Amino acid sequence: MGMNVEQAAVLDALRVVRDPDLGRDIVSLGFIKDLTIDGGRVAFTIELTTPACPVKDQMRDEARAAVSAVPGVSRVDVTLGARVREAVTPDGGRQAIPGVKNIIAVGAGKGGVGKTTVSVNLAIALAKCGSRVGLIDGDIYGPNVPIMLGLKTQLFTDGEKIVPAEKYGLHVVSMGFLTEDDAPVIWRGPMLHSALQQFFREVRWGALDYLIIDMPPGTGDVALSLGQSVPVAGAIVVTTPQQVSLADSRRAVAMYQKLKIPTLGIIENMSYFDCPSCHHHADIFGHGGGEQMAADVNVPFLGRLPIYQPIREGSDSGVPLMIAEPDSPAAAQFVAAAERMAAQVSIASYTRPTIPLTVVR
Repeated sequence: MGMNVEQAAVLDALRVVRDPDLGRDIVSLGFIKDLTIDGGRVAFTIELTTPACPVKDQMRDEARAAVSAVPGVSRVDVTLGARVREAVTPDGGRQAIPGVKNIIAVGAGKGGVGKTTVSVNLAIALAKCGSRVGLIDGDIYGPNVPIMLGLKTQLFTDGEKIVPAEKYGLHVVSMGFLTEDDAPVIWRGPMLHSALQQFFREVRWGALDYLIIDMPPGTGDVALSLGQSVPVAGAIVVTTPQQVSLADSRRAVAMYQKLKIPTLGIIENMSYFDCPSCHHHADIFGHGGGEQMAADVNVPFLGRLPIYQPIREGSDSGVPLMIAEPDSPAAAQFVAAAERMAAQVSIASYTRPTIPLTVVR
């Protein structure tokens, strides 16, 4: 008859496994669920803070090894689960959207940096990991999300609320669903505000882990409207390596800071060119600018995305790269950036962001 394994011994052994993003062990974080011990057989679930956890396999292997070393243990079964938490946001009377855990704005200091392409592929990467993801096309003047997703839908209601369109595992609303393809949208601030409000309040989002908002380029009305109306977990700023884009991106970070929206990270798009035929890696716009800028403004750097023709082709044809070429090196970069973004949201769910409350006039 083997000795009985004690629950305390198992938990004690698991304390060596740390969540690298949160800097604490998985026992004190409360990640260990459903621990059962049957003779020498131990089973438990590690409940991560996001299904898009970059180190989940490593944590599972460390946990298995730690428990296997406990005297008397003959078998260890580890299940990985995930429950996305809400980021702690400084609320200035901003009303949450029911069922939506984390609102993430994807912005850019200037146009032409591929922000919508990044938004769409990041959203799909999160959904492919098993998160529930919504996407708001907040670019009222040039709503490109429908083109990139190959969506032609007219939105309909279920009698009470607008039902979002669905494609590639995303729930989507866009101004482009409401206007004719070629009709220019000439709107003023107050109308923009009410359109965004409808996307927040009048849409049946259901339970979402992440609601991504593809922002218009620059620093304007829509960001202001966003900052005043809903609690935003954070913003992603998309830049390119050129100096002019980096300068504009700094302004975008400063604007989100003024709106008390923490910047979760900088993504450098069109960062390098990978030649499809000879696989030569060329930094045609310079190297390291986005990373340096992120360090200067004390914001995480979430990764570099290549110039790769199928990314553009996918955006034009309505089949994004994450769907068309999920196994390509470029798609792996999108997944890595999405995982780092999800990790930053997890960190924000455990720590109240300390944002200086000085408003620059």
